[in-house]
Amino acid sequence: MSSALSRSLEGESRPAFDWKQFLLKYNIVVVLLLICVALSVYTDRFLNQENIINITRQVSINGILAIGMTMVVLTAGIDLSVGSLVAFSGVVTAVLLRDHHWPILMVVPMSLAAGMLLGSVNGYFVAYWRAAPFVVTLAMMTAARGMTFVYSKGRPISPLPAEFLFLGKGSLGPVPIPVIIFLLTFLAGYVILRHFRIGRYIYAVGGNETAAVVSGINIKLVKVFVYSFSGLLCGLAAVILTARVSAGLPQAGQSYELDAIAATVIGGTSLSGGRGRLWGTLIGALLLGVVNNGLDLMEISSFYQQIVKGVIILGAVLIDSKRHGS
Repeated sequence: MSSALSRSLEGESRPAFDWKQFLLKYNIVVVLLLICVALSVYTDRFLNQENIINITRQVSINGILAIGMTMVVLTAGIDLSVGSLVAFSGVVTAVLLRDHHWPILMVVPMSLAAGMLLGSVNGYFVAYWRAAPFVVTLAMMTAARGMTFVYSKGRPISPLPAEFLFLGKGSLGPVPIPVIIFLLTFLAGYVILRHFRIGRYIYAVGGNETAAVVSGINIKLVKVFVYSFSGLLCGLAAVILTARVSAGLPQAGQSYELDAIAATVIGGTSLSGGRGRLWGTLIGALLLGVVNNGLDLMEISSFYQQIVKGVIILGAVLIDSKRHGS
């Protein structure tokens, strides 16, 4: 009798499930699931294994760039140069492979280094010259694109070795290589943000830069790190893209910065800095990929797709403003 009464009292004291807080925290996941259900009802081609693999392969490049973008935005910055850095690193990769016959194990680090070098230039001017990130990265977007066209003489660089193309077109079982690289990159980014001191510093700088300085955090080093890391991931994305299209394209990566920013904002990272979640960026990239794929399956014009993407981004910003009361 007493045990039954005890269980009854425990049940009464247990707090009710807060659906409002749950939906505010996981709204992006709910939206993604609802879109997937709607598309699976609309067309049986959506849940086709080949289509699912195609979505994940397409999402991988934007997802990798969005991971770097998330770290930049967490410091209240922005990186508009990622598309141009992808093009520059991709052309460097193709030239080393085709013209200089470097082995792949040397070419890949060089691509990463090329992106990281230009990213560190962004970080240097943002951190040490206190220049606005928008202006600095806009200048780099233009300059890097120009360097890419000069270096490649404005022409695609191909053919490339077949073994290199495996990085963009190959699979391990049913899982594409780009997806594996994306997931490993996400894991690395998650560990950095959650388990390394630099991760805590990134949130601190974006949350309150003055307080971070008072706390003894080297904010200049933090800013150089996030832009360098973003550049590094541009180099990684460039390897995948170059291998996927079988050429180094000087016009590659156009508008990639917008997709990366969209995935970051949709995933819940605040543009004012200091608040965000990397798993949200992962879901945001998936949501964009699913929406683009669904609109293609519905044979909707690419012009209308841009409108839909804009509405989604605006909705994500409004939700973020509501969540944080800003």
